[in-house]
Amino acid sequence: MPQGALSLEAADAYCRGLVRHYENFTVASRLSPRSLRRDLTRVYAFCRYTDDLGDESGDRAVAMRRLRRWRDETRESFEHDERTHPVLLALTDTVHRYGLEEQPFIDLIDANIQDQRIDTYENWPALRQYCMLSAAPVGRIVLRLFEISDQAAVPLSDDVCIGLQLANFAQDVSVDQKLGRTYLLQSDIRKRGIDLATRSMCERARGLLESGVALEAMAPPRLRVQLALYRLGGIAILDAVAAAGYHTATHRPKVHRGMRVRIVAGALATVTSDRRRHAARTRLEGGGGRSANLGASEERENIFARRASGQAEHIVRLPPRAAPPSAAKVPAGDHNA
Repeated sequence: MPQGALSLEAADAYCRGLVRHYENFTVASRLSPRSLRRDLTRVYAFCRYTDDLGDESGDRAVAMRRLRRWRDETRESFEHDERTHPVLLALTDTVHRYGLEEQPFIDLIDANIQDQRIDTYENWPALRQYCMLSAAPVGRIVLRLFEISDQAAVPLSDDVCIGLQLANFAQDVSVDQKLGRTYLLQSDIRKRGIDLATRSMCERARGLLESGVALEAMAPPRLRVQLALYRLGGIAILDAVAAAGYHTATHRPKVHRGMRVRIVAGALATVTSDRRRHAARTRLEGGGGRSANLGASEERENIFARRASGQAEHIVRLPPRAAPPSAAKVPAGDHNA
């Protein structure tokens, strides 16, 4: 595909096609600020495409070749401003506007390359090192998109992203077994068995996800909803795994739609509770009417919270999506084995 043959609009359409079948992203993106939805879609499309090259190429040798080629293309996109793949074409616009760095994207690819070589992890330090490649980079990219510059936010974001990934590992034990790997710690399996090793991973994940509360406090109200969705979504997965008795080696538990309603409501509560505390403080201080005491940006956030509260149940009750396409369906001539 010659450079310049694809328009930015077509590249964005390709990215939307990659993510539209993933309901969790659909829910989160509908509650994100409109100005960020396209950028979040591009980043998620990069993550989705990278994961699919690793998991759905059908053969590890083929996956390695595709991933290494993808890594080279990504580096060229950053270092030489050259790109032909639609995901990179769309992503470059976001990279330039937010000053995103190359390394987090390379780390995500390297994590998938590592998946082709390593099937098990003996202990937590080894698994955490992997998660710093496969999960933490996503959070660091999102911090840049949200323009959260406080350096104290970085380790908190790392914790939340790793906690989310551990929750997914605990949920997907049966899925990963079919791929010939497991992320449950081998030391835990030997000492306690698979079910208790799964429980141990869930307990570790809960502790990490608690960092999300402090992280959310650093964000403006509207972005706080997005961050709270990540944290509460992870907790919901852990609750589903616990409800299944941690028997995820034979069955993958799901978060039912009623729980998704509560997740969205809980995320919105992070904004509405702040609004109520602010109003109470204003009354105690003897302030006048709302318009006299709230800045324009705060008033906009209050309007957002009220509107979003009414939309929450509609958002999570979207009709089910069709099955996701095979990851190997890439543009002609791209990443062929």
